[in-house]
Amino acid sequence: MKFNLSVTCFLLVFAFGQNLSAQNNPKLEAKAARIHAKAFTVDSHTDAPMNFTNKRFDISKDNSTTMIRSCVDFPRMRQGGLDAVFFAVFTSQGARTPEGNAKVKAKAEQIFDSIDAAVSRHSDISGIATTPREAYKLVKQKKSVVFIGVENGYPIGNDLANVKHFYDRGARYITLCHTKNNDICTSSTDTANKKGLSEFGVQVVKEMNLLGMMIDVSHISDQSFYDVLKLTKTPVIASHSCSRALCDNPRNLTDDMLRALSANGGVVQMCILSDYVKKPIPYPERDSARMAIRKKWKNFQDLSDQDWEAASADWHSLDEKFPQKLATVSEVVDHIDHMVKIAGIDHVGIGTDFDGGGGVDGCKDVSQMGNITLELVKRGYSEKDIKKIWGGNLMRVMSAVSEKKG
Repeated sequence: MKFNLSVTCFLLVFAFGQNLSAQNNPKLEAKAARIHAKAFTVDSHTDAPMNFTNKRFDISKDNSTTMIRSCVDFPRMRQGGLDAVFFAVFTSQGARTPEGNAKVKAKAEQIFDSIDAAVSRHSDISGIATTPREAYKLVKQKKSVVFIGVENGYPIGNDLANVKHFYDRGARYITLCHTKNNDICTSSTDTANKKGLSEFGVQVVKEMNLLGMMIDVSHISDQSFYDVLKLTKTPVIASHSCSRALCDNPRNLTDDMLRALSANGGVVQMCILSDYVKKPIPYPERDSARMAIRKKWKNFQDLSDQDWEAASADWHSLDEKFPQKLATVSEVVDHIDHMVKIAGIDHVGIGTDFDGGGGVDGCKDVSQMGNITLELVKRGYSEKDIKKIWGGNLMRVMSAVSEKKG
């Protein structure tokens, strides 16, 4: 469903975007390109809006040379055959006080406004969707599709009405927390994280069920995860998570969690942030430098747009000073293989975390998404199953959640 491009034209774009070596099988490459061109492809989690405050960034142009670390823009979506992308309204966790709640809600509103403005300025090539049907319609109009998700329920504060407010602003999932505990639930990477959902968190889950809003269990603690599954009346998503069996990181899902998510009817969206794909090689110099930058910029909290741009430049400069050995596309598909084996083919998708740290060797931005399809074809996945992984499963959940609301 790629903008009605002919298969011949798309094959040329695909081959260019993949930078494949001559030793690959041309027949498999052609098959992968055809499948990728026909599939409705969705990336369930990107942090592209973090670039919107940078005056050098223009989402309507290829930013790969002007902002070399950016991963998502509309031209590269087309080049990589990506139909739809979720833009995250991301806020880092701050003070759980009335003042902190007011400040973070204002920040979330600003990000929503920036997404609306970016798409509105380029309505000839893009559009915001809130349902699968709207998304399919936009693709037929040869437009890139933008969905919205809220990463971190912190902007909800203690006001349940904010859940509906964000739904009305177009958000179709909320990641209940981020790297720190909040008033909704405990995080997988914070201390004392065995408490799970709070009483307020229970209300949030119920409200999201009523609204027909997907509950995102990425980042939340194991206890929070099981509390959500026990309570929810609709399928859930993990918008960007990997397998803990293959990479022992608390952000990833255990096999038991994958089975529980499958039984719930939900879907885990494979994250391609390298540290979650494979255990990083110890790099104390890089770790120390990261800690120093976090301290310098107050853990990236309460920064102005100008300070945020400077802090981001500092953070990304570490990639040049201390280059990291990234995981590969093959290792990404190792996780997909494992999750399909445990959870089933109907319960696995892809959520890159591009512009939020995502990117592996062979798939560093959206222009290279076809490499994942090629690896799936090499491993014998059928066209039907690849279409499920690339968007069918997530759209099924999105529709089911909407239909069961009320």
